[in-house]
Amino acid sequence: MLQVTDLRCARGGVPVLERVSFALNPGEAMILRGPNGVGKTTLLRTMAGLQPPLSGTVDYPEGSGAYASHADGIKSALTVTENLTFWAQIHDRSVPETAYAAFDLHDLRDRLAGTLSAGQKRRLGLARLAVIGRSVLFLDEPTVSLDNFSVRMFADWMRDAHLGQGGCAVIATHIDLGLDVPALDLTPYIAAADADGGADAAFL
Repeated sequence: MLQVTDLRCARGGVPVLERVSFALNPGEAMILRGPNGVGKTTLLRTMAGLQPPLSGTVDYPEGSGAYASHADGIKSALTVTENLTFWAQIHDRSVPETAYAAFDLHDLRDRLAGTLSAGQKRRLGLARLAVIGRSVLFLDEPTVSLDNFSVRMFADWMRDAHLGQGGCAVIATHIDLGLDVPALDLTPYIAAADADGGADAAFL
């Protein structure tokens, strides 16, 4: 479903990572590990097609990928339901009732997003993943602002609803999500300094 081959990527024109290769089948996920600045976000953005690689390839079915970062991607003036409906309509879909249950949003359906707490906004932002119908997810610190209960809720959705239905995911996180999936430490893939600069010169 996802094949990454000898990928070399950069931030601001400065090489950050090189020789990154791995593959995920339907139902599989991988956790990206490494210290701050190692290039986790850069790798996710490159795999998602938001920036071109310096070399190497990233292959997955066309139209199946989605990237979610620290930003919640919600509109403050819209209610929870209106936000989810907005994202569903962009992808020519309807909002499944399971999206509200999976992220504990039932009692918040009619609340303006701008009045939600940071954790509630994060849950609403993650609920978008349940309505857009994309099978290959690239997630950058998806559980920021979530309490332990909400982290488990996200992990349950990922395990049962996404991976369990044949999706795959690459997740950059520093916390234990409770998912039984392999981790990839990016430290060995830091790009060597060369004439174009090196990883130490980049802001990641």
